[in-house]
Amino acid sequence: MLLFDLDGTLIDSNGIWVEVDLAFLGRHGLTPTDEYAYTVGHSIFPVAAQYTRDYYHMDLSVQEIMDEWLSMAADAYARVPLKPGAGEFLARCRDRGERMALVTACVPELCRSALAHHGLADWFEAIVFAQDLGMEKRDPRVFTLTAQRLGVAPADCTLYEDAPANCAAAKSVGMTVVGVYDPFYENYQDQVRENSHRYLRSFTELLM
Repeated sequence: MLLFDLDGTLIDSNGIWVEVDLAFLGRHGLTPTDEYAYTVGHSIFPVAAQYTRDYYHMDLSVQEIMDEWLSMAADAYARVPLKPGAGEFLARCRDRGERMALVTACVPELCRSALAHHGLADWFEAIVFAQDLGMEKRDPRVFTLTAQRLGVAPADCTLYEDAPANCAAAKSVGMTVVGVYDPFYENYQDQVRENSHRYLRSFTELLM
């Protein structure tokens, strides 16, 4: 069973959130910090919004923060590009009859928009949203629950993932992990490599 992360793995979207965060904070007269950027970059949407509210002592509600983020990100997700080689690799897997699913911390609305843009909406037999599970994706239970939903053992799953904490979580439950480079985690590539069985700079390496 092939499992794929979405943001930063299949689509080049992590930069969108860097821009959204900077624009959002600037709009409210706030200054970004490395601590803030790292934490929200590893959190599911509601948790990131709550953290933002608490971190900056904002008067906005969690829902108001999420709504503002969504309105800022929606157009970008409707035209976000695939990572190099990702579309071709997915097509090859599909043509071979491989079972494929997504396991993502992406907001469902934005995920479906990106998949529709690239004609991929029907290529995955399931999409597991960490947000629907109410868990951070770095929680190993996300991956055990994903395997259960798909009727497979974790050991029979291979996950393609860019986030180091998520790689570690999947590896801890027995999944085979393929780390995928993304500039957002440039300073954490040693951690990605350490928690992966194989490391890719690009999906084009799998097309040779």
